[in-house]
Amino acid sequence: MSNNQYFKGIDKIKFEGKASDNPLAFKYYNPDQLVAGKTMREHFKFAIAYWHSFCGQGADPFGAGTQNFPWDSNSDPLQAAKDKADAAFEFITKMGFDYFCFHDYDLIQEGNSLAESEKRLETITDYIKEKQKESGVKLLWGTANCFSNPRYMNGAATNPDFNVVAYAGAQVKLALDATMKLNGENYVFWGGREGYISLLNTDMGREQDHMARFLTMAKDYARAQGFKGTFFIEPKPMEPSKHQYDFDAATSIGFLHKYGLQDDFKLNIEVNHATLAQHTFEHELTVAANDNMLGSIDANRGDYQNGWDTDQFPNNVEETARAMMVFLKAGGLQGGGVNFDAKIRRNSTDLEDLFHAHIGGADTFARGLLVAEKVLNDNAFSSFIQNRYASFNDGKGSQFEQGKLTLQDLYAIASTNKSGINAISGKLELLENILNNHI
Repeated sequence: MSNNQYFKGIDKIKFEGKASDNPLAFKYYNPDQLVAGKTMREHFKFAIAYWHSFCGQGADPFGAGTQNFPWDSNSDPLQAAKDKADAAFEFITKMGFDYFCFHDYDLIQEGNSLAESEKRLETITDYIKEKQKESGVKLLWGTANCFSNPRYMNGAATNPDFNVVAYAGAQVKLALDATMKLNGENYVFWGGREGYISLLNTDMGREQDHMARFLTMAKDYARAQGFKGTFFIEPKPMEPSKHQYDFDAATSIGFLHKYGLQDDFKLNIEVNHATLAQHTFEHELTVAANDNMLGSIDANRGDYQNGWDTDQFPNNVEETARAMMVFLKAGGLQGGGVNFDAKIRRNSTDLEDLFHAHIGGADTFARGLLVAEKVLNDNAFSSFIQNRYASFNDGKGSQFEQGKLTLQDLYAIASTNKSGINAISGKLELLENILNNHI
């Protein structure tokens, strides 16, 4: 194994508390601190995104990359992949995180043929498996990049050309094999181009049927190989497709139930995808949690003045605290963790910027979790919500919830109500103040 060291002069990041002025230390994320019965490490299962942190080079639609990192210098695909793995595992270990996640061709450059790609994946996963053994770092989930290659310009599982669908199936098989080989705990599907640009040339119903058939085949293959993990769908409304079939949490849940996939699949909710769908992060988490589908989280944020997927690191404590309230009430995540699907800015070009970004992201989630626990334990907050729905706790309201009333019963109750209906304040300003006080 290589002894390359890329982050020289940076030691393992430690928790030093909010009084510390060390920029390379956690101020709020204390992995061993108990919050609501679990350690922060257990709550979050923080994972590093291979694609942004080690493959991204700061390119955008208007310019080439600006981040010329040393593991990108080798022109040989296999050696370049090994150099990138060395950098990745050094970074993850120094951050003190337990997990990483990947797309197949994040690990190594795609070959000129399926056979060459398979050979390359086999070689690099052998190497990474040894890196895991040395470091103890685990794989949270794997996935396949079935959206970047031009062959997928019209989708992968939903492509109108069966030959492309078959190739996507082969690619997903190899990605599943790699995930299982590296003891991945879950597997993700993000349908970046599973959607349409125009309905003028699209049979939406047929494409959705094909997508469900494809997911079923992938699930059946993995289960036959002994894979016990959870499959995740990651909703996103658009970009790169004009309209993607996994638009948001509600749409994805409806799709899974329609095609009988709800027992094997849950959702991986991304913050920036939620806001692109004109929802809040807490809304999407709540929709998933209410249907027992809250599986995993991609942690990032968008720019509030920018209408696209900027994938910036999370730093909004109030937004994260609201989300962590949903997280705690749901009992946490089912199978997944918190993956930093986030990238440093285009003009952040120093190696240590990767550390600053992940430290800030972890501290934001930790601080949000601490605030959420305090708010939920604040009697003024929790008792208000309980009291607001008190009319359903007994009497006719309780009978309504139990399905014991008919529409005619509601008519009779309303007709005999002589006292009228009084306005009951929602006290939203008070609740906002309670939240802000704990921040």
